[in-house]
Amino acid sequence: MRPLEVVVMGVSAGGLKALSRLLSYLPSDYKLPIIIVQHILESSDSYLAEYLNTQVAIHVKEAVDKEAIQPNHVYLAPPGYHLLIEDDRSLSLSIDPKVNYSRPSIDVLFDSAAFAFQEGCVGVVLTGANRDGSAGLLTIKESGGITIVQDPETAEFPVMPQAAVDTVKVDYILSLEDIGKYLRQLHDLEQIHHFKD
Repeated sequence: MRPLEVVVMGVSAGGLKALSRLLSYLPSDYKLPIIIVQHILESSDSYLAEYLNTQVAIHVKEAVDKEAIQPNHVYLAPPGYHLLIEDDRSLSLSIDPKVNYSRPSIDVLFDSAAFAFQEGCVGVVLTGANRDGSAGLLTIKESGGITIVQDPETAEFPVMPQAAVDTVKVDYILSLEDIGKYLRQLHDLEQIHHFKD
């Protein structure tokens, strides 16, 4: 089994509350880097990262083009940019056309993560009001990665997680709390790839 190397998450409507709750389960030295697309207006500022840093122990920042992925970090797609993972484990930003009416698009991130990490990738779809993320989560599943969806019955906006469940035979359908606990358990497993600080 290939070591786990990254967690990618997609979230839309209801994301501020969902992310602050889920990430609160993770310690500051969480070994797996977490890369998130939150649908956000292009005119938005960096409020989301600043807010989450007041709520959670792990460090949250907006992704910067060409920066290397590091452990103990949560990376957020900046407003107006697709966020992708390159083969060399760096991040890249793109202003390519919107996908699923969104830029950043969850599918774009998930597809690039599946290609770069294959079975070393964990994909998570959370609350949201559209279908973005379903196709990308299927790509992660087909690449051998772990797929997790927030239980639609617990989601503030169930459309996006329900679309993922309808599209993918996902590995886990969990509440936010149980997703947080599951990711915390992964932190303690030996098969996690250890990135160099």
